[in-house]
Amino acid sequence: MAEDVTDAGPPPSASLKPDAIGFLDALVIGLNATSPAYSMAAAIGPVVALVGVYAPGVMLASFVPMLLIASAFYHLNRADQDCGTTFSWVTRAMGPWAGWLGGWAITMTGVLVVGSLADVAVTFFLLSAGLDGWAANDAVRQVLTVLLILVMTAVCVIGTEVSARVQDVLILAQVACLLAFAVVALYRVYAGTGTLGPTEPRLAWLDPFGAGGAPLTSSLLLGVFIYWGWESAVNLTEETEDSATAPGMAAVWSTVLLLVTYVAVAYAVVAYAGTDYLAENAAEEEFLFAQLAKEAMGDWDWVVLLAVSTSALASTQTTIIPASRTALSMARRHALPGRFGHIHPRFRTPDVSTWWVAGIAVAWYLTLYNLSENALFDSLTALSLLIAFYYALTGIACAVYYRRELTSGVRNFLLIGLGPLAGAGLLAWLLAESVADMADPDNSYSGVSWLGVGPPLVMGLAVFLTGVVLMVVRRLRAPAFWSERPGVVDPRLVPRKE
Repeated sequence: MAEDVTDAGPPPSASLKPDAIGFLDALVIGLNATSPAYSMAAAIGPVVALVGVYAPGVMLASFVPMLLIASAFYHLNRADQDCGTTFSWVTRAMGPWAGWLGGWAITMTGVLVVGSLADVAVTFFLLSAGLDGWAANDAVRQVLTVLLILVMTAVCVIGTEVSARVQDVLILAQVACLLAFAVVALYRVYAGTGTLGPTEPRLAWLDPFGAGGAPLTSSLLLGVFIYWGWESAVNLTEETEDSATAPGMAAVWSTVLLLVTYVAVAYAVVAYAGTDYLAENAAEEEFLFAQLAKEAMGDWDWVVLLAVSTSALASTQTTIIPASRTALSMARRHALPGRFGHIHPRFRTPDVSTWWVAGIAVAWYLTLYNLSENALFDSLTALSLLIAFYYALTGIACAVYYRRELTSGVRNFLLIGLGPLAGAGLLAWLLAESVADMADPDNSYSGVSWLGVGPPLVMGLAVFLTGVVLMVVRRLRAPAFWSERPGVVDPRLVPRKE
């Protein structure tokens, strides 16, 4: 069936604004997209409950597959500076079917998480301002959350430079607050003034295999989640100076800086609170961090609350970027309707796809929140399925695309072939483990059974199967994209020499 005129993509002259940001801006966006303070607040309690004092080691072990996949992003971006990243690369390396599913996974991760991040940003800001009553009022939180999503979406549309400036401020506030907490907590440990059974830090805590077995596997799943998001820098490749190398390097360095941050904060938390307290209060999730802040910093606890708020606020914005740019890239290749490829004539950003992502995210948030707040948390757990899927797909695509280059040197074999494949293998293993874990309803926040399994697994599979259905419908309606064949030489994809 031929594609009609109304489904055509953007005019050939329409493009994103080139050289809008530099390497440091891309690095900051990559860091903020992971929401470091919020991620640590949400994960540190459950991780300690699983592996005890070896939580810093889990942060270290989780970093390994992330670094290997970051290498794949770097090398694929050198060959193809497309804002669709995984979608574009997988399509060129492995074909349109795999590429479409990779693009769908990236887009839906944004939809699933934006509402939750905005809700956390609002809640912790209200707590830091002493407005506990407002924070406990569901109606107030929902209204403010929706308004925040709309504001951050508008910032994304107004321009990449504006987005980068906002991110610069938010990362400084976030890192400063986190470091203040870590310094105070460790000082009180060594000064002997801790109140929660402090323990002096030990180098042995870096051993990720200290706990071993099933606890290690479950904690690694959480570790992968807290690193997720660093690739947002690469989705801005068409808008970044030195687009062939800067976005990829920003992604790699983001993972390294996150490693340092996570290990340092994990040491501070475990040393100050001790494993018993953290394990007993693990179910409190991010609010555990608020309790720790009150214990360690007294009246200055608002500093940590503000860190979590700014962390979630920054990630609310940066998480919209990959989803909207991927939708833009898919529309340009006719994998999605052409209207998603519209670029604002003044701001030169993908305004239509950005607002669509925000609109669906708001609907998802309000639906699940009013169904059950636990259902909203379950949707975050389902994210691990989509994250592991498209990260692993990217690692495989790197090795497949460069398959003829792998024997040309040890560096290529290790960094372009073996490394990305190893990262993909680790993530595939974690994906299988997460499916088995989610099958048990007792492992969900809701603690109820949906179709005989846990709600997160139902949500994850429903999102994936919805993508398959939409892909088939799109294939029947507009088959142009599916005529692409992997392995066809494109001048833009010739690897550049070092």
